[in-house]
Amino acid sequence: MRTGGRKQVFNEINITPLTDIFLVLLIIMMVVAPMLDTKGLKVSVPSVGPSSEVKEDPKTIELSIDASGVYSIDGSQVTPFALPMKLRELKSAKPDGLVIKTNPDATHESLTAAMDAAQSAGISKIAVTASEQKGD
Repeated sequence: MRTGGRKQVFNEINITPLTDIFLVLLIIMMVVAPMLDTKGLKVSVPSVGPSSEVKEDPKTIELSIDASGVYSIDGSQVTPFALPMKLRELKSAKPDGLVIKTNPDATHESLTAAMDAAQSAGISKIAVTASEQKGD
């Protein structure tokens, strides 16, 4: 009823539309979440146990990174720009993967660039080790 020409004010807030929106968003997230395929770096951790004898030497490419960020493949120095091409050439002759031996004083950027070069060369098996000599 109206009294004196004034409009009546509602003191209740209807939250039904807001709840509907949240339920729709929840359903969308539940459907989309399993479809998200995060692709990351596959890392296999070696198990600790008795060592088994290896009958033949693995055919891996050995990439060394010294403290100043200079790359060497099997003893010969390689520029960062020629690294992916050189790895691509050696991939067929040494199909067992890549071993990156990095100096503890080398930058993270040089290791990341080497891993990126290996990925662009199509090498999927990568192992990273620290070289024994600090300060090469």
